[in-house]
Amino acid sequence: MKTIIIAAGKGQRISDEFKDIPKSLIPINDETIFDRQKKVFKNKNISNIVVITGPENKFSDKNITYIQDEENEKHDILGSLLVAKKYLSDELIISYSDIIFEEKIIQQLLDTEGDIVIAVDLNWEIAYEGRTEHPLSEAENVLLNKKQILEIKKNIQNDKHTIGEFLGLVKMTKKGAKMFLEKIEDLEINHRGPFHNAMSLEKGYLTDMIQELIDSSIEVTPSFIVGKWCEIDTKQDYERAKKLFV
Repeated sequence: MKTIIIAAGKGQRISDEFKDIPKSLIPINDETIFDRQKKVFKNKNISNIVVITGPENKFSDKNITYIQDEENEKHDILGSLLVAKKYLSDELIISYSDIIFEEKIIQQLLDTEGDIVIAVDLNWEIAYEGRTEHPLSEAENVLLNKKQILEIKKNIQNDKHTIGEFLGLVKMTKKGAKMFLEKIEDLEINHRGPFHNAMSLEKGYLTDMIQELIDSSIEVTPSFIVGKWCEIDTKQDYERAKKLFV
């Protein structure tokens, strides 16, 4: 199994101190976000790690495969994934680069059956208390009917169904990776114009691609995780992460 970490973004929203370095390399106490992710994956025997960087690769770790996204400022996550699409094969986990998580969260993801599985937190709203710089409206929500994912996007409002938050972790089997790759390659060739909640395919988020899979009747399974995790997108998030992950 491999992990693809999408790490082309920088940390300018967190602090001027971090505006010129990838979010992955921001230190949380004595370890960078990347070091913490890498340790968790390796503890789960996932040592094949692919990192999508910006045009300047500022990572120094050896035994890592680096893919440079030369035009990362012109697109978003899906544009970065297209640069590394040849690695969308076999069993894999796709991970955001600005999240920290306990090891048991990855184990729960691995234990959930399905060709394409996404990590979902049902107890997500508590993490937004006092989070004024990154309010509830910015959460990547998942609308659920029991274990069926109905919709995934930011700021879902619905009183009839359960709403969770997508962590930014996707697990795929070999079959799931093949379906994902075939779909994204087909879109790359044939799709023009807006893509779900994005201006274009290249400027799309991972959530837009997941919604496309769902709309194409490709099953996407939720893994309801329980454990400690956090996203580091703002100064408030950074301070919270330092308290949660000592």
